[in-house]
Amino acid sequence: MSVRIQAWGIIAAVLADTDPAGAAVRQRLSTRLDENPGVPERALLEYLLETRRSDANTPGTLETAGQMRLAPAVPPKVAEQIDAIRSMSRISALLESQMLMTAFQPIYGLEEKIVVGVEALSRFVSDDGAAAELWFAEAAAVGLGANLEFSALGSAAAAAKMLPEHLFVSLNISPDSCLDPRLPELFEHIELPVSRVVLELTETVKDEEYPQFIAAINPLRDQGLRIAVDDTHSGAGALSRMVHLRPDFLKVGRNVIGDVDKDGLQRALAACLVDFAEQIGTSLVAEGIETVGELKVLTELGITAGQGYLLGRPSVRPKDWASWNSRLDLDGISRHLGEPGHAAGTPHTNEPH
Repeated sequence: MSVRIQAWGIIAAVLADTDPAGAAVRQRLSTRLDENPGVPERALLEYLLETRRSDANTPGTLETAGQMRLAPAVPPKVAEQIDAIRSMSRISALLESQMLMTAFQPIYGLEEKIVVGVEALSRFVSDDGAAAELWFAEAAAVGLGANLEFSALGSAAAAAKMLPEHLFVSLNISPDSCLDPRLPELFEHIELPVSRVVLELTETVKDEEYPQFIAAINPLRDQGLRIAVDDTHSGAGALSRMVHLRPDFLKVGRNVIGDVDKDGLQRALAACLVDFAEQIGTSLVAEGIETVGELKVLTELGITAGQGYLLGRPSVRPKDWASWNSRLDLDGISRHLGEPGHAAGTPHTNEPH
């Protein structure tokens, strides 16, 4: 069902109510409808944005009317549509106000012990402090996922101007957005060279979309774009597609590297992935490194690069970004973590955006 049809259904349900307590609601909604003839979704969105800015306890708002007599008269399906429109208003307001920041987390080359790249992570300036993944999930649920993703990509590309120029920049993106015609257009309008960009897929490419994905991404790869996938895409089919895709980076998380210095099976698994990556010409990146022991073993196994709280936390401060030119002092980290009051590791949080 289209957004326009949903909007008409919600407006009809609200205006059909005869409860005197909802008269102000109906009048304000009617006014917005008159101001936007033939575009009910815009009328409803403007009304909801106005309601969001007003005091939630003010009599006559949609929320208050719902708490009185309006809500029981609204069918459950219409109530779901109202929730969807509210989500649309939240995401639209977020996009309009550009209340989005970029944090970068350093990615170290483990052999050289220097920062070779960063992963861009979205940070939202919101009243409720919701995590980034919740914003992206809500946006996707109401059909605005790609809009929010491209806003995040643009924000990260702009912030990357303040990074050391030799670092690559890993940008999280869904496979669906890779099929969006706005992706090649993005690289025509940002100052970040495509050769410094790594697109890190946040989801598995659907089987039926795989040919289209390859066709869409290959022209950009010919220009120097690189691709990263992670080890959550498990199974023989995923491995087969990975061989065909030949990603530039394969990222492995705590399910592979956790306690790799203590567990022989974990070490064997990591060693197998190192061999697999070498066979297909892919660089292996360990995510979520938490202890010096893990770091040492991963380096010994020949894993190309790593990131995690042990090596560097995400930061929105350009001052921190500028410092990512120095070598990793492994001995210094060991001494620091050995001091009283310092834990051996920090719990890792996987942040898809």
